[in-house]
Amino acid sequence: MDTAKKSHYRDYLNFLAAEYQITFEGYKSCHNWSISNSALFWESIARYFKINFDTPYTQVQKPAQKPWQTEWFVDSKLNYTHHIFRNYNNQSPALIYQSESSEYIEISWQALLNQTLEIEKKLSELGVNQGTVVASYGPNTPATIAAFLACNSLGAIWTSCSPDFGIEAVCDRFIQLTPKILFYTSSYQHNGKKYRLQLKNKQLMERLGDACTGIPIDDYTTFEEIPRKREELTLRPVDFTAPIWILFSSGTTGKPKAIIHKTGAMLLEHLKALAIHQNVRPGSRYFWYTTTGWMMWNYALSSLLCGASLCLYNGAVHYPNLECLWDFARRAKINHFGHGAAYYQNLFKKGIPNLNYKDFDLKTLGSTGSPLDAQTAIKLQQLFPETQLISLSGGTDVCTAFVGGHPEMEVIPGEIQCKMLGAPVAIYNEKSEKIVGTAGELVLEGPFIAYPKGLWGETGGYLYEESYYSLYGHVWNHGDWATETERGSLIIHGRSDATLNRAGVRIGTAEIYALFEGHQDIEDSLIIHLSEAHKDELYLFLKTRNTIDLEALKTYIRKKSSPRHVPDSIFIVPDLPYTISGKKVEIPIKKLLSGAAPEQVMSKDSLKNPEALNWFIAFAQKN
Repeated sequence: MDTAKKSHYRDYLNFLAAEYQITFEGYKSCHNWSISNSALFWESIARYFKINFDTPYTQVQKPAQKPWQTEWFVDSKLNYTHHIFRNYNNQSPALIYQSESSEYIEISWQALLNQTLEIEKKLSELGVNQGTVVASYGPNTPATIAAFLACNSLGAIWTSCSPDFGIEAVCDRFIQLTPKILFYTSSYQHNGKKYRLQLKNKQLMERLGDACTGIPIDDYTTFEEIPRKREELTLRPVDFTAPIWILFSSGTTGKPKAIIHKTGAMLLEHLKALAIHQNVRPGSRYFWYTTTGWMMWNYALSSLLCGASLCLYNGAVHYPNLECLWDFARRAKINHFGHGAAYYQNLFKKGIPNLNYKDFDLKTLGSTGSPLDAQTAIKLQQLFPETQLISLSGGTDVCTAFVGGHPEMEVIPGEIQCKMLGAPVAIYNEKSEKIVGTAGELVLEGPFIAYPKGLWGETGGYLYEESYYSLYGHVWNHGDWATETERGSLIIHGRSDATLNRAGVRIGTAEIYALFEGHQDIEDSLIIHLSEAHKDELYLFLKTRNTIDLEALKTYIRKKSSPRHVPDSIFIVPDLPYTISGKKVEIPIKKLLSGAAPEQVMSKDSLKNPEALNWFIAFAQKN
């Protein structure tokens, strides 16, 4: 591409040559160096981005027997929000915002600073300090960004859920953390409909208890140009490994896991990923459609670290029409546009709007959440011939991507360009052997700076180790089914677990099953998400005692759990298969419905009730 010579990647290579006398023949050798010399690599990243350590480190990397216990930038202290506000300027806006119910606005760095200071003052008065948990049950708005920055400036720990989550899903997450503060909103609008949250907020506050104070985020929606200085911010230095935010797993096998991410790790990893791999630069305009309940909210937030303007859209992707996001992209002059793969696929299914690439200034089109099929990628490239397509794959567990884009490499439809620097990615077969050209489990073979600090409330790390290292010992197993090509690109075939991932909102099957526990007419249930090329469907299979109203059941799921995870189809089955050890069979059924042969996905000898599998075999053959 024409911009390649001006890329952060090229600047970084020049920096390595000048400062370390290191050069590479190509990207593959650069990536190999970043893995085999991880301490030197991450120190070079810190130096390249001029990280300000309030307390300097005594050692870049302190190895441990277990890769996830590796220590980074030992003894150092820093502040994430400091590195955002050092980009303060009067030339470009800090935030650009639009919603279904509000006009397009641009918010200056000064106005963002003022609002951050106002919220920081409020939090300080309420006793928020380093290590305090601050929760947000609110929308993706500028006020929520300011609330996070205020929280982080004080050294507190952030966590959030989007307002479309049902009350039980929110309680399952927040009650674990006993937050001192809850930001909440009185209502939100989605797809033209206004949802009032007073009852949900009341229920949530009651269950969080008197130790939690509620703050209406609606009180901070007006941003004003008041002459205040950055020096007024607290910007409390915290340990490199201090928690910055807590994200939640999908809850597939029970209560969602509360995953703790490290401040310094997120700072360095996100700068590397956004600047070097996506070429986000000062003055860029960065947008990723997300809610506050998805890790992409945190990831997109870090575009501010790069000096970019963060663009926020709050609302449905097709209201009032299919062009709403593209109208926003055109008006905001967005350079980096991101969304879930399913959005792009559905866009072509429903009839692509009349878009002219010359009306936009798009440098990259990003995709994540599920695999972007080759056919959709080709159509997107035809629609935007001068824009680079970047697919990302990573996860909530690390709040980043393992594999992603590169400003100087060829884009192959259906493939992800490269393993990202510093990420020791490989594909393993069932014998723990590294494979190329064949599908297998995506793993990380060694230390990685973005491994989470731990799981909230856990001592000893058993669940942490069981969650990520039970398959291959000291090798991180991520749960993606993927292929590494001979050229070094990656093809992600989907999740090898049973997570439900719709529009970037991930929840677990256990959260759906829990809804039916008190339902007298439903004996058992199984939900499967088929997310493949040209298919994004949720199938709910029910074993019932009596006839039930299926449409009423969908309404119940919408209200109690998540409107994005209402099943497309519900089927009544005679029985559901279980293993001998009493575990519900999910992944084999998913593979069966995706076209795999029955003998390849499940041995009937391992089932407690093997005859239950027959119905699903017949169903798969008919569909």
